[in-house]
Amino acid sequence: MTDSFFQTGELVSVLTTQPLDRMLDYKAPEGGCFQGAFVEVPLGPRKVLGVVWGRGKGDYDLAKIRSVTRVLDAAPMGEDMRAFLMRAADYTLTPLPAMLRLATRAPGLGDHQSMRRVYRLGSATPDRMTDARASVLKVLRDYGGLSFTLGELAEMAGVGTSVVKGLVKLGAVSEEDAPRDTPYPRLDPDHGGKALSDDQAAGASALRAALRSDAYGTTLLKGVTGSGKTEVYLEAVAECLRMGRQALVLLPEIALSGEFITRVEGRFGMKPAEWHSGVTMTERRRCWRMVGQGDAQLVVGARSALFLPYRNLGLIVVDEEHDTSYKQEDGVLYNARDMAVLRAALTGAQVVLASATPSLESWANVEAGKYARLDLTARFGAAVMPRMGAIDMRTEDLPAGRWVSPSLRAKVADRLEKGEQSLIFLNRRGYAPVTLCRACGHQIGCDHCDARMVEHRFLKRLMCHQCGETKPMPSTCPACGVEGKLNAVGPGVERMGEEVAALFPDARIAVLSSDLFGSARALKAHIAEIAAGGADIIIGTQLVAKGHNFPQLTLVGVIDADLGLQGSDLRAAERTFQLMQQVAGRAGRAETPGEALLQTYQPDHPVIRAILAGDAEGFWSAEAAERRAAGVPPYGRMAGIILSSPNVQEVFDLGGEMARRDAPLRKIGAQVFGPAPAPIARVRGRHRVRLLVKADKGVPLQAALAEWVGQFRLPANLRLAIDIDPQSFY
Repeated sequence: MTDSFFQTGELVSVLTTQPLDRMLDYKAPEGGCFQGAFVEVPLGPRKVLGVVWGRGKGDYDLAKIRSVTRVLDAAPMGEDMRAFLMRAADYTLTPLPAMLRLATRAPGLGDHQSMRRVYRLGSATPDRMTDARASVLKVLRDYGGLSFTLGELAEMAGVGTSVVKGLVKLGAVSEEDAPRDTPYPRLDPDHGGKALSDDQAAGASALRAALRSDAYGTTLLKGVTGSGKTEVYLEAVAECLRMGRQALVLLPEIALSGEFITRVEGRFGMKPAEWHSGVTMTERRRCWRMVGQGDAQLVVGARSALFLPYRNLGLIVVDEEHDTSYKQEDGVLYNARDMAVLRAALTGAQVVLASATPSLESWANVEAGKYARLDLTARFGAAVMPRMGAIDMRTEDLPAGRWVSPSLRAKVADRLEKGEQSLIFLNRRGYAPVTLCRACGHQIGCDHCDARMVEHRFLKRLMCHQCGETKPMPSTCPACGVEGKLNAVGPGVERMGEEVAALFPDARIAVLSSDLFGSARALKAHIAEIAAGGADIIIGTQLVAKGHNFPQLTLVGVIDADLGLQGSDLRAAERTFQLMQQVAGRAGRAETPGEALLQTYQPDHPVIRAILAGDAEGFWSAEAAERRAAGVPPYGRMAGIILSSPNVQEVFDLGGEMARRDAPLRKIGAQVFGPAPAPIARVRGRHRVRLLVKADKGVPLQAALAEWVGQFRLPANLRLAIDIDPQSFY
């Protein structure tokens, strides 16, 4: 269906990015505009960004209605994208302007196109051909006459920029000015396909057939770690490109993108578009514009890449779909996995959810017949799954203040002797989780939160992992003033690094934690160095569990495997199972067999036993039965209400009143729990109170929540956030 065109002076309704509760009427500008056009409109004394949503209402004094200032030089927002933003807003109970802000997070969208100098193949042939000159001309011929910046062309040809400039003088390379936001090089779906195993070939064939149906569908691609899921879904990407449609691959962690981009380039001959916090502002704007024009065939990105203005989206891959980082926990609260399914349903696209350890939600949707399922049961090539074992810490003779058991130490020493890598895994950043005064018992907390501050010895600072506040490590206790009595309690990865260095003084040790790197680029470079054999022992947090391939790694030792089993989080067992399986999967990914050992004080815990037995289906079935009996997700519905204010009495008063006036929720049979202080009751100086709403699976929860919350007028400084399907309860 073609979007409407509005003639000059016709009334149009514009959705702006400003926090208003309605759309605004404007007159179409000189020359008119299409529905979906990105426009600049006057709002008071300012000019703001907006989108023409439809025909204006005209319920306002027509003499006072102003005109659209100008139509931006960007492809109009399609009908399916507008529908997606409205449906996502309704589901998450987010104001529509906030959704539009999420969909326009590229700098300089209102700027006029600037120019830059580019280089392409010229008409002349140089009299004297050198290897360097031949390399430049080969790049330009291989890429079908595409243009490159000077730096790009020199880098791809492996020559200095002076070689390119010399060829310009000879007429063999042409130099011209072109718009800065240029189309991405075309990807070749038939460029670099690899030989697939029987398992992989069957999976790829099923995904290709699903794409050719030209209809919506979701497939869970479940494969053991190292089984080659990436190669399978890249075949689906290739089919999508052959059909002339766009593809999106979502990754949970920016640190994964370096290795992944290299694999994509090897498969399709060119790099894809990238969308994440590690790319430059210029590249973000280019990506946003080219996606809208259909000149970016494949985007690899973080969760917000879902909100780019695709022209013809045919495939969304959610890699490591179980990963908690797909849930946005501030601003617009959404789960990218669920929004990917919604977006695909509205545009007739296919979704591939890839994971070795799927979320229970996806497993349940397969069981209910909503999703298809493909299984890769063996590792690719000569690699085999690691042997799993437990170290019963109740029987280990371990000195106080030490965490590497004698049994694990012996295994690491054996790997060092063989020239193989070991990974010591501890899911705690920093040096120590608590800093305690041995004179008065005071634990150093954040000044703005109720969280304990974590010592980061490498940085010589204390850091709050809740709000990011840091301060220098004190020499005296801030409570009693006694000097020399502050003590680090419990291990973090930095402290583990010290212990391992003392145990193995000749080993090359790498500590891998997101806190220790100033930029995503530095982190990526360090991971690549380790993968190439640049360390004997890796000490890491959950960052290392996310898809990295360390070919020489044959031993994984998990310190404190019981850590995630503590507390009342309904997903604690699921997350522990996933994390342990993912970490163990880092071992033995090449020809040499691997081993994974879990240090535990609870070897008979059902989750630990399921991990050791490798019984994923048994674990999911048991976990599903427990959740179904309790009526909790994915067999029931939940919503979190978070109230926050600098005034603690104010949040408790409102929370209490909301709990009493719950009639709209009782009408659908929902229950309200709370108000109660959030587990971390103060963040950035704001006191936080939570209520939890629990309802049956099929009830109209959003409508009831909107009616319930709509009864209350909020004081100026009090914020209320609604979290549909909460993943954490901090």
